[in-house]
Amino acid sequence: MKKSFLAASVALALGVGIAATATAQVKPDVLVKQRQAAMTLQGKYLGPIGGMLKGNIPYNADVVARNATFLENLSRMPWDGFDPSTSSVKSAAKAEIFKDMAKFKAAADALEAETAKLGAVARAKDEAGVRATFGNVAKACGNCHDTFREKQ
Repeated sequence: MKKSFLAASVALALGVGIAATATAQVKPDVLVKQRQAAMTLQGKYLGPIGGMLKGNIPYNADVVARNATFLENLSRMPWDGFDPSTSSVKSAAKAEIFKDMAKFKAAADALEAETAKLGAVARAKDEAGVRATFGNVAKACGNCHDTFREKQ
């Protein structure tokens, strides 16, 4: 009897906790800050790879592998921050995002796919592969920014 009461109590507590978490909504301005933070970090880890490929920084396969892996993970993070509730929050995001979410999602998916390829070749310590895939990552970033971000 005590075990079933304890089990029921734990289940109820977990259920209430999950329900409270699910119903809690993040404020639109917080979502914008979170997506901007993810994008800032993407730049932090993309930049040194580009610098190495241009010859501005000595090539370091370990740093490239780490940065590409971080970039691969970060490329999946900002998208839930583009909730329609954020459309009125001041940011560089163009209104086109919220008018054509399918096109925006396709751009996000392209970045995720390209960073996954970059991550794989970087972890394999394949410098030629990094050189071949880096441009596609940069292009995916640029295409999205050109279409969905105000000029800065």
